[in-house]
Amino acid sequence: MQAAHRLRRTRRTAAALALLCAGAASAQQGVVLAGRMGQKALLVIDGRPRTMDVGEAAAGVRLLGWAGDAARVDLGGQTRTLQLGSAPAQLAALPPRSGGREIVIPVGQGGHFTTGGSIGGHQVQFMVDTGATLVSLGRNDAQRLGLDLREATQGFMQTANGQVLVQIVTLPLLRVGDVEVNNVGAVVLPMPMPFVLLGNSFLTRFQMRQENDVMRLEAR
Repeated sequence: MQAAHRLRRTRRTAAALALLCAGAASAQQGVVLAGRMGQKALLVIDGRPRTMDVGEAAAGVRLLGWAGDAARVDLGGQTRTLQLGSAPAQLAALPPRSGGREIVIPVGQGGHFTTGGSIGGHQVQFMVDTGATLVSLGRNDAQRLGLDLREATQGFMQTANGQVLVQIVTLPLLRVGDVEVNNVGAVVLPMPMPFVLLGNSFLTRFQMRQENDVMRLEAR
């Protein structure tokens, strides 16, 4: 009985991660329902993944209950219903932590936009990936950065090499240039990666435009 319950929970988590990592729900500013695990909701709030139980509140969002597979939430006194894959319910934009307002990234080898930066004060190499819902990094980088994965949300993600176990975490501080952003959602993959992919949990906090061989990110 317990084994069957764990299997059902694993499947629900896997389904949630598949939606979250494949970008089925866009990680724009706001709150998105990414999955359900029993009575708990997997929400992405301004790019930050949170698992919330009924009655629990975080970052201005309270989970009121369920209407079928739709989550009923309170957003600043207004009740909204969130469906899987629906557009984000809007919240106030989160400003950058520092006084920096703009990031300028020149095009690099292979036409990719890469730049140096840091996570929690540790230097990393980023590559902009507008197709990634969350910032994505390999387990080798997670260990080097000292990330505590013991309380991370676990699930499965489909890759070119098959299904892999991944862990969803929140990066407390991410810096590019002189711009710092707090509480950025990220997914840790088991394989090494040459870059940390700068996904939409970071990018959607900026207005993004490309001018010739330069990408400019201006804080919203």
